[in-house]
Amino acid sequence: MKPISQLTRAAGFGALASVMAASLLSACGGGGGGGGGAVPGVAPPAPVISLSSGIKTLVIDWAAVPEATHYQLLEELQGGDYVQVGNDIPAAATRYEHTVPLWTRVLAHYVLQACNAAGCSKSAMQTWSLGGLGASIGYVKASNTGASDTFGRTVAVSADGSTLAVGAPFEDSAAAGIGGNGADNSAGSAGAVYLYARQGNQWAFQAYVKASNPDGGDNFGISVSLSADGNTLAVGASGEDSSAFGSNGDQASNASVNSGAVYVFQRSAGTWSQGTYLKASNSQPQARFGGAVALSGDGSTLVVGAPDESGNAIGVNGVRADFNATGSGAAYVYRRTQTSWIVQAYLKSNQADNGDNFGTAVAISNDGNRVAVGAPFEDGAATGVGGAVNNLALDSGAVFLFVRNGNAWSNEAYVKASNTSAGDAFGFGLALSGDGATLVAGAPVEDSRAVGINGDEADESIQDSGAAYAFGLQGGVWSQRAYIKASNTAANSQFGGSIGLSHDGQQLAIGAELESNSGLGFDANGLADDKSVGGSGAVYMLQRVGNAWQIRRYLKAGNANAGDGFGNALALSADGSTLAVGAQHEDSNATGLGGNPNDASSSSSGAVYLF
Repeated sequence: MKPISQLTRAAGFGALASVMAASLLSACGGGGGGGGGAVPGVAPPAPVISLSSGIKTLVIDWAAVPEATHYQLLEELQGGDYVQVGNDIPAAATRYEHTVPLWTRVLAHYVLQACNAAGCSKSAMQTWSLGGLGASIGYVKASNTGASDTFGRTVAVSADGSTLAVGAPFEDSAAAGIGGNGADNSAGSAGAVYLYARQGNQWAFQAYVKASNPDGGDNFGISVSLSADGNTLAVGASGEDSSAFGSNGDQASNASVNSGAVYVFQRSAGTWSQGTYLKASNSQPQARFGGAVALSGDGSTLVVGAPDESGNAIGVNGVRADFNATGSGAAYVYRRTQTSWIVQAYLKSNQADNGDNFGTAVAISNDGNRVAVGAPFEDGAATGVGGAVNNLALDSGAVFLFVRNGNAWSNEAYVKASNTSAGDAFGFGLALSGDGATLVAGAPVEDSRAVGINGDEADESIQDSGAAYAFGLQGGVWSQRAYIKASNTAANSQFGGSIGLSHDGQQLAIGAELESNSGLGFDANGLADDKSVGGSGAVYMLQRVGNAWQIRRYLKAGNANAGDGFGNALALSADGSTLAVGAQHEDSNATGLGGNPNDASSSSSGAVYLF
C-alpha cells in the first residue's frame, strides 16, 4: 500500500463508494456450468456493477447477465495484482457482500467478471473510495443512550470478531440482570454492558447486561473481557461495595466501599445469564477489585486487577502482614471449576510500594499460562528487562510478567521502558499476543518528540505525546524490539493509552484518545501538523514484517469532534480483521446500530466504531 501521505482525499463520513473509469483488464478463461442463454463460443456481455456500503462490508450489485454461468469478483489492493475474491459466484446471484478489515482496503479496485465456457467479460473497474470506506465504519450506540454514560469506555471482541461487548460504567439504570428496564435512571453510575452479535455480515444488538446487585457508583462495565468463542463474559465493577469474599458470597451488604467485584456471564443458544459473582480473597475497602479483567481463550482462567489494593505482600502468593501499602495494587488469577471459580494465585509486584497501582492493566495469553500486569505508577529507574529495583523515577511505570507451570505461578520478568523517565506511566496500556510471545506496553504520558519507529528517545520536549514499546520472547528471554511513536507526534495526544494485538502478534492497534487532528474516517492525513479538533482522538494500525514494525494506517472516527476521545479503548479479533474502537465522550443521541451521528445532544454518551 502507498504511505498515508500519498492517499487521495475524498468525501467524508456517509459518502458512498465513488466510481472511477479505467481500462479493461485482460480476458480470463472461465469455467463451464450450464447456465441458460449462453451462445456457444461467445463470452457473455460485461456486467455493470455499483458499489455501496454495509458495516465493514463492500456491497457489489449488478443486473443479471443471462449468458453467464458464473461470476468472479477480482480485487486489487494498492501496488498488488488482481486476485479473485472467494469462490465463483453462482449465475443466479446479483449481489456480493465483501466483509473485510477496512484499513487494508484503502483505494482498493474491483472488477466483476461474467463468465461461461467461452471466457469472461469484465465490468469497468471501480474503486472503493475513502468516502465509501468511511460509510462502512460500523457506528454502535447503546440501546438506552444517556448523557455521561461513557458507552465505549471499555470494549472486547471474540476471537472471530462476531461478538462485541461494550462497557458503559457510568450508565444510571437501576435494572438488575439481563434485559431489564434501561429507562430507569435512579442508580447513578451503576454501569451496564451491551452485547452485540454478527450473523453473516449483519450486526444486531443481543443483550443489555446489568449486575445482579446494581447500586449507584458501582461502575459495572469498567472492564470487560470475552473468551475466544464469545460465550464467556467477565465484567468488572470496581466501585461495588459488598463485604463478601470469594465466589458467590452475600451481595447484599454495602459495608466495604469500593472493594469491587467481578461478574461472570455465560451464553447458551444466544441467551446470556450470570454464572458467578466474584470478590477478592482478601477483599478490602477501596481496593477497586475488577478495575481490569482478562480471560484466557477457553474462558477457564481469569486474571483480575485491583489497582488500589493495599496489602504489603510481594511476588506470588506472598504473605500479607497488613494493608499499609496504600494503592500498591494486586492481581488475582482464578481457575474455573465445574461449579465455581477458585483463586489460583495472588500476584503482587516485586516491591509493593504506595501508589504503584499494580493491576491497572492486565493481559493473558490464549492458553492462560502467561499473565502481564501493568503498574503505571511504579517508581523504578531501571531500563529494559530485569533491571535493579529502586524508587528513583516517580511514576515511570513498569510491567510484570508471570508464568504458570501446572498449577504453580512464578515471576518471569520485570519490564521497563528503554527510556525510563519519571511520570511516563509505562504499563497503562497493555496487550499480550495469543501465544504469549509478544508484549506491547503503552506509556501515554511519555514526552519524546520522536516520530514513527525507533526514533530518538532522548529529546523529551513534547509533553505527554506518548509512546508504545514492543517486546519479544526468544529462547526464554524477553527483550525490547521496537520503540513506537505516532506518525504525527504532538503534545498531550497520549499515544499508547490503549493497545490491541492480534493473536499472532503481527497486527497492532494503538490509541491516542487526546490526539487533535480534524480528519474524518479514512480521509485524514496522519502526517499533518493539525491540532484543530482537540481531544478528538485517533488510532494507528501497525503491522510487523519480519521483526520490523511499520505504521500502516491512521484512523479517525467518521464524526470526529472535540473531546470525543476516540481510541480510549481498543479490541482486535484474533486474526486482526475486526477492530472495535471506543469513544467514551462522543455526544450523539443516537441508539443502536447505524444511527445519526450528527445529533450532539447527549454529552459523553459514548460510541463504538467497527473497522
